[in-house]
Order: sequence, then C-alpha cells, then structure tokens
Amino acid sequence: MGIWIDVARVSTALNVVLLLGLSYVWLDNYRQFQSKHTLGLSVFSVLLLAQNALAFYIYSWDNLLSVWFATKVPAPAWKAMLALHVLEFLALVFLAWVTWD
Repeated sequence: MGIWIDVARVSTALNVVLLLGLSYVWLDNYRQFQSKHTLGLSVFSVLLLAQNALAFYIYSWDNLLSVWFATKVPAPAWKAMLALHVLEFLALVFLAWVTWD
C-alpha cells in the first residue's frame, strides 16, 4: 500500500502548488477588475486549496490518519481516491495553462 500513499502525497502537493499560483493570479485579477467571474474563480481556488492542503496534511503528518490511510484502507478505495487526485491535477494543469496563456 506504500506506493498509493506516496502518489497521493505527491499529487496533493502538486495540486497545492498549482492552486497557490492560480489563487494568486485570480485574486490579483479580482482586485483589478472586481468582476463576479474572477471572484468565483478566486473562491473556487481557495476552497480547493484548503481541501488539498488538508488532504496533504492527513496523508503526510497526521499521526493517526496517515497510518490508517497507509495500512488499513483497501486497495480499491485507494485507487479511487488516487484517481480523483490525479484527475484533479490534470484539470488544474489545464486551468493553469489557460490562465497563463
């Protein structure tokens, strides 16, 4: 099960990095333009950042839950959670590309 927890840690960490960059750009755009669209993107990115930061904390540093996730969660559940993290990463890469293009 060790490989799944490591891949989950990496994907959530990369999601956090991408979301920090996207949040910076979208919040800066909101300060400049004051549009609802940029506000929506900013709120979305901050909430998704909180979710990924919490997941990274749980997978990496929480003494109780990190051990539970690494040893007790069945492989099919890990694969499903990991697929969601990886799909989220791919979606964020696309959003970053669109934002910085």
